[in-house]
Amino acid sequence: MTTITPNTFFCIDGHTCGNPVRLVAGGGPALQGETMSARRQDFLSRYDWIRTGLMFEPRGHDMMSGAILYPPTTQDGDTGVLYIETSGCLPMCGHGTIGTVTFALERGLVAPRREGEVRLDTPAGRVTAQYRASQGRVEAVKITNVGAYLAESGVEVEVETLGRLRLDVAYGGNFYAIIEPQEAYGGLESISAGDILRLSPLVRRAVNEAVDLVHPEDPTIRGCSHVMWTGTPTQPGVNARNAVFYGDRAIDRSPCGTGTSARMAQLAARGDLMVGDSFVHESIIGSLFTGRVEACTEVGNHPAIVPSIEGWAVITGFNTLFLDPRDPYVKGFQVV
Repeated sequence: MTTITPNTFFCIDGHTCGNPVRLVAGGGPALQGETMSARRQDFLSRYDWIRTGLMFEPRGHDMMSGAILYPPTTQDGDTGVLYIETSGCLPMCGHGTIGTVTFALERGLVAPRREGEVRLDTPAGRVTAQYRASQGRVEAVKITNVGAYLAESGVEVEVETLGRLRLDVAYGGNFYAIIEPQEAYGGLESISAGDILRLSPLVRRAVNEAVDLVHPEDPTIRGCSHVMWTGTPTQPGVNARNAVFYGDRAIDRSPCGTGTSARMAQLAARGDLMVGDSFVHESIIGSLFTGRVEACTEVGNHPAIVPSIEGWAVITGFNTLFLDPRDPYVKGFQVV
């Protein structure tokens, strides 16, 4: 059994387009591994109680998402990033990266080798962030993500109380079940947030029973973790709207970065998006990410795209958190 010793974590709290980001700027545990993927496995085996302690109640909540900064694992990298949130220690998190880059630059935690660009080593691979800054504030961050691809097309699942759904599964740093309007689902305008919270775990479980999802280049990345419900945008100049479910009770308030990457990969595989095309994605609260298909690539034997996503983030405060072993709730809890 893991022995817990008193730990103090200095955190920068904020949000990216409405979804929370808690950046652990001090107190993260030393990890073993030559890559961030290997360090992720070490964190999962020895320190996942830190994730649950910082993300879940009473220090966090069902939507909480965060990251821990580490030294880079590559010679040309500027920083390493480990993603922690209520849904797990993720391979990649788009809104989390935009927030992490914004907070780290504004507080002087990262010194980029190149002005205007931060090279991040993530468990999913190299992610590059270009940023615009003025008067000490980062105004926008555009991340060029890892390769995204359509993993499964036309998966049929039966969902209790909803009926039969036909969906695609795409990878954009995490695996997403993407549900488009059809006979059993009329689009986002036809369901409530409560419906999404109730139905998404059923969809996710059915998808994972129907297909075995494993990243072809990193077998530690496996399984559908996120469910994307799509619909008609409510604003002019926007291409699509979505609500992404993650964890056990969370709906992404941002348009979701890895989800937008997965959605663009799905559309590109159909021929609906080409290299150079932009894709403006609207969240459940109306905030926007601007995506773009930067290039074609391959992930294993899958045709894939190189997606980029641009958004913004703001710091809301500083937070020094204690994980004290005398606290019976040191590892956090959920009320689901």
